[in-house]
Amino acid sequence: MDIQRISDKLEISALLSRYARAVDTKDWTLYRSVFTDDGLIDYSSAGAAKGTRDEVAEWLGQGFAAIPMSMHYITNIESQADGDTAHVRAMFYNPMQLPGMSGMSYCGGYYHHELVRTLDGWRSRSLREENVWFTNPPLDAQPSAAN
Repeated sequence: MDIQRISDKLEISALLSRYARAVDTKDWTLYRSVFTDDGLIDYSSAGAAKGTRDEVAEWLGQGFAAIPMSMHYITNIESQADGDTAHVRAMFYNPMQLPGMSGMSYCGGYYHHELVRTLDGWRSRSLREENVWFTNPPLDAQPSAAN
C-alpha cells in the first residue's frame, strides 16, 4: 500500500468521524462541511429526509432540536479511492433518546458515500443511508395495533 492510499484512508475515516460529531453535537455548519455544495443526501430508508445538502441540514436542524441525545458510531469503513473519487461503505450504530419515548432507541445499518477530493480534502457528494434495523422506533413509526 502506498503513502497516498494510506493518507486517503485516514482522511476518509476522519471525514466520517467529523460527520458523526456534527450530527451528535447538532453543528449544522460542520455537517455542511462534510459535503460538497451540491451534495445529495438520502435518509429515506429510516423514514427521514432526502434532498440537497442544505435542504437536509435544515430538516435535521429542525428535527434534531427535539432530540436530547444521539451518539453515532461509524465502524468497518471500507473505502476504495480511484484518483479523485472514492466509494465508501461503513457501518453505523446509533443509540439515541427520542422525544416522548421512555427508553432508549437504537438503529444501525450502512452509510454509502460517493466522495470527491477537493482543494479542502475529501467531501461527500452523495450519502445514502441504508437503515437495516431500528429498536424502539419513534412512536409515529411504530405499527398500530389492529382493532
